[in-house]
Amino acid sequence: MTKRWFITGGTPGGFGMAIADAALEVGDLVVLTARRPAELAGWAREHGDRVLVVPLDVTDTAGVQKAVAAAERRFGGIDVLVNNAGRGWFGSIENTDEADVRAMFELNFFAVLAVTRAVLPGMRARGGGWIINMSSVAGLCPTAGFGYYSATKAAVEAVSEVLRTEVAAHGISVMAVEPGAFRTRAYAHFADAPVRETVPEYQGIVEQVRAAMIHSDGAQPGDPHRGARAVIAAMAQHPPPRRLVLGSDGFDQVVTTVEQMLADIQRNEALARGADFPENAAPEGMPA
Repeated sequence: MTKRWFITGGTPGGFGMAIADAALEVGDLVVLTARRPAELAGWAREHGDRVLVVPLDVTDTAGVQKAVAAAERRFGGIDVLVNNAGRGWFGSIENTDEADVRAMFELNFFAVLAVTRAVLPGMRARGGGWIINMSSVAGLCPTAGFGYYSATKAAVEAVSEVLRTEVAAHGISVMAVEPGAFRTRAYAHFADAPVRETVPEYQGIVEQVRAAMIHSDGAQPGDPHRGARAVIAAMAQHPPPRRLVLGSDGFDQVVTTVEQMLADIQRNEALARGADFPENAAPEGMPA
């Protein structure tokens, strides 16, 4: 059955484009949004009436509503939403400019909510659909110098978990996707982004993060096209995964982090259970 996709964050060489191409490979229809739609003109001509490119800044809630309406008019509905638009920032927790933090959450988190809210009424009315939230390994394994970006993706993880339960009865599935290092253009802007850290104690950490991103740009081990096909393959599983980690580096990092977290929690089981009232204790204010 042909699916109708709505994918945010369409930039050449990015995950949004890779997922769009993978959807087209299996015969589906695609609406791809972009802040610079002119970059996708050639791609759109190549695929003709099977695609629709919509200009959109996902932080513009009114624009989101218009883009979703345009998609539904063109193809009659949206079966798969991919919340892909986002961006990485670096900086310390203590000293990152508050305006930058808020802008980060507006793009990486609140925009995800806005697009999801716009698409859900149609999915509920049709009794089915998919929501794919592109998170990051950083959402499960926060990184020093990349803390606020990690926090935005951790928020996406939490919302995805709750939303999955809330919409399941309506035939809607939710999956979070956590890529590791993939060869997209995601790191390209780091070379032009100067370190603005003014606290000397953090400058080394922040500069190290920036240098690592610049050094690995174009040499990341993950192939976005293979990753996109993995997303489609995961959707076909019964049951599908709640989350999908992509890339060997990301998989190893997540497994190690989760194992360490579990060990730390279990090591303090006695303290955790000892915080309860004793079994035979009377309610507070009542005689024993």
